[in-house]
Amino acid sequence: MRGLFWLLGLFALAVGASLAARFNDGYVLLVFPPYRAEVSLNLAIVLIIVGFAALYAALRAGALALSLPQRAREFRQRQRELRGVQSFQDAVRLLFEGRFGQALKNASAAHAAGESPQLAALVAARAAQRMRDPQRQQEWLARIDDGDKHLQAARLMLEAEMHLDLGRPAEAIVTLQRLQQIAGRHLAALRLELRAQQAMAQWDETLRLVRLLEKREALSATAAAEIRLHAHRENVRVYRKDLPQLFDYRRRLPREEMTPRLAQAFAEAFVDLGASDEAERLIAAQLDAAWPQPGSDAPDDRAGAALLQIYGEFAGGEATARIARAEGWLAARPDDAALLLVLGRLCLTQRLWGKAQSYLEAALARSAALSPGDHRRARLALARLFEDTGRTEEAMPHYRAAAQLVG
Repeated sequence: MRGLFWLLGLFALAVGASLAARFNDGYVLLVFPPYRAEVSLNLAIVLIIVGFAALYAALRAGALALSLPQRAREFRQRQRELRGVQSFQDAVRLLFEGRFGQALKNASAAHAAGESPQLAALVAARAAQRMRDPQRQQEWLARIDDGDKHLQAARLMLEAEMHLDLGRPAEAIVTLQRLQQIAGRHLAALRLELRAQQAMAQWDETLRLVRLLEKREALSATAAAEIRLHAHRENVRVYRKDLPQLFDYRRRLPREEMTPRLAQAFAEAFVDLGASDEAERLIAAQLDAAWPQPGSDAPDDRAGAALLQIYGEFAGGEATARIARAEGWLAARPDDAALLLVLGRLCLTQRLWGKAQSYLEAALARSAALSPGDHRRARLALARLFEDTGRTEEAMPHYRAAAQLVG
C-alpha cells in the first residue's frame, strides 16, 4: 500500500513539473569567451540535478572502494566473534551433556576468539577435571585472572575439587579457607571441606561439619547418620587405649547420636579396657530405649543382635540381674531368636538347667532368624547343657550339627 502511494506521488510530481515547465520561458546564458551558450532554464535545471546525482554517485563509489579493506577486516572480526560466541555456547552445552573432550575443544576456541575468555577458561578447566587431566586443568586455572572478583570464588572451588581428586586434602582445605575469606561458607564449599576432613581423618571437624550441614538440610539424614557413625567409631578407635579419654568422649557425646551400632563400638572398647560394668550399663540403656514396649522394633536389628551377643558374654557381676533384664526385653520381643539364645546362655552360666534348655530350644525352633554363627552357638550351648547334666547321648547330635555349620 505504501508503494502505491509513493508511485501516485511520483506521477503527481511529474505532472506538476511538466505543467510548470510549460509556463517557464526563462533561459540561461553561459559565457566562456570567446564562446557563448544559451540553454533553456528547464534544461539547465535538469542538467544540474543529473550532474549532482552523478557527482554524488562517483564520490560514494570512490569512498566505498577506499573503505573496502577496513570493511573486510570488520566483517572478518564479526565472523570471529560470532564463531567465538557459538563455540562458548557449545562448550557449556557439551559440558552439561557430559561430552567433556568436545567441551574442552570448544572452550579453547572461545578463549582464542576472545569470547568471555575468563569464563571460557573456567569451562575448559571443569572439562579437563571431568576428563581426569589435572595438568590441563591446572593450565586453564592459571589463565583465570586472580583479580577478577566475579570468578575468583568459582576458580577456588574448582581448584579445591582438583586437590581432592588428586588426593591432596590439606591443600584443598587451604584453598577453601581462602574461599571463605572471599565468599563466606556456602553449602557447596562445606561439602567439599567435609570430604577433605574425612580424607585427613580429622573426625572432630568431620562431626562439626556434618551437624552443620544437616542443620541446614544440605545433607540427607541417612548420609549424615552414616558419616557420623564412621567418625565416632574412628574416635573410639583412637581412644581405645585410654579409658579416661574414652569415658570423657562418651560423656560429651550428644544423646541423640548414640545408636545401637555406635553403642556396640563403645561396648567393645570398654570390654577391652576392662570396664565391663560400663559396657553392660551402656548396652542395657540402649536396648531399654530400643524395646520400650511389646511389639516394638529396634532401629537396627543387626546392631541389636550384636549388642545382645556382647551382653550375653559378660563375666562376673550380677548375672541374675542381667537375666531379669533380658526377660523384660523378651516380653517386648517374644519371638526374637537372638534374645532367646542370650537368655539360654545366661541361664546356662547360672546352672539354671531347665530355663536354659527351654530358651535354647526356643531359639533353635526359630533358627531361620538366627545367623549361622548364632545357630552354631545355640547348638554348642545346648550340647554343653546336656553334657553337664549327664545326657551325653542327647548332646552328640547337637555337636554334629554344630560341626556341619562350621563346614
